[in-house]
Amino acid sequence: METQAITVTDDSFKTLVLAADSPVVVDFWAVWCGPCRMVSPILDEIAAEHADKLTVAKLNVDENPKTAERYKVMAIPTIAVFHNGSLAKTIVGAHPKAELERQLADYISGS
Repeated sequence: METQAITVTDDSFKTLVLAADSPVVVDFWAVWCGPCRMVSPILDEIAAEHADKLTVAKLNVDENPKTAERYKVMAIPTIAVFHNGSLAKTIVGAHPKAELERQLADYISGS
C-alpha cells in the first residue's frame, strides 16, 4: 500500500503535526507556485518510502495563513520538520530528491 502525504490545516496542525509521535515534514505550498508543484511528487515519494520513520504533511498557505505566519514562512516552498512538538529544521526552496533526503537524513534514519 502506498503511503501519501496528509493534508493539514490551521485547525488540524496542532493535532496532526505538533502532537505527532514521529517527525513530521510539512510542505508549505500554494497552487500558483511552480517550484511547489515540482517538489510535491518528490515529497510524496519520500512519504511512501519512509512512512515508518516520518510523516509528510502539506499545508496550503493561501487557505491556512495562520500557521504559515506563526512559523514565519516568507517564501514557498518551505519544508519544515517538526519533532517532539517543535520546529527542528527548515528547508527553503525546491531541491532534488537526493538533496531533500540528505537534508532529512537524521529523521529518515530514525536518529
